[in-house]
Amino acid sequence: MAIGSGLGAQIGIAPEVTYGTYVAPTKFPEFTKHSLVLKKTTAQSAGVAAGRLMALSSRRVVTQREVSGSIDLEVANRGMGLFLQALMGTTVTPVQQAATAAYLQTHILADTWGKSLTIQAGIPMTTGTVTDKTFVGCKVISAEFSCEVGGMLTATFEIDGKDCDETKTLAVASYSAASPFHFGQMGLKYGSYGSETALDGVRKVSVKFERPQATDRYYANGSALKAQPILNELTKVSVSIEQDYVATTIDDLHTSDAATSLVWEFIGPEIAPTYPETFRVKLPATKVDDTPPTVDGPSVVRTSYNLTALYDGTNPVAIEYVSADTAL
Repeated sequence: MAIGSGLGAQIGIAPEVTYGTYVAPTKFPEFTKHSLVLKKTTAQSAGVAAGRLMALSSRRVVTQREVSGSIDLEVANRGMGLFLQALMGTTVTPVQQAATAAYLQTHILADTWGKSLTIQAGIPMTTGTVTDKTFVGCKVISAEFSCEVGGMLTATFEIDGKDCDETKTLAVASYSAASPFHFGQMGLKYGSYGSETALDGVRKVSVKFERPQATDRYYANGSALKAQPILNELTKVSVSIEQDYVATTIDDLHTSDAATSLVWEFIGPEIAPTYPETFRVKLPATKVDDTPPTVDGPSVVRTSYNLTALYDGTNPVAIEYVSADTAL
């Protein structure tokens, strides 16, 4: 029997071959919370029958089913590949670095068609029985990564799914040894693409990827379930930087509206010589939207800048991930 609280919970994931078709979970990420739920749309008959004072239970129908919610977790040095692939869209095979135990995943922004997940949640009852909720057809429609002074690198993945199945067998969770990336490993660089230099005074960084999709594709013959969502707007990537006012670097970029490349990275211990654990976001062109620094009393001048990432016409937006994972 499991612990009869959230301590006994689990999440298991697997890439789907066909959208909305169950695949048994193979990876079990450690998570901090999730809010995945089945949502249903119902319609109630308004028919009048002589003497009936309430709507009839048998005349209520379910017209649509879908899944929504999010998963929060700490970004670790193992097991992140499937989430990153579902977010970015590129089919990725880890590339061995030289003859070492280090493998590089390069997730380049691409169409997310065909990149869906089965996500199985184990939810404990107070009795210790763990109920199974298996969410199929799960698409990542946004993700936000964030790290601040003294903290870990965290991520929130927003999910849109096709349906929930409660008849599957709960997979037995297994966990690989993994460590989270954290502020002590964080660096932020700016400048010309490929020759960025360190930006000083940075206290917090957040990067959000939004992959807008048509999630309302309900059709006849669909049994109240949606067809696979399709990208229907340009991808939006936004950046927030909290910085002490140690230099005018970002302030000047706000004034000129010039573009700068940003590289946000976390460099951990070496897996093998010259190949450290790495999580890196590469944004070849960003522009500062707001706000120049202001003085709010006697404290150190500190400001939060909001930036928009754009396409520079040549270099792709990418997430690079170096780990010991030989497969996603």
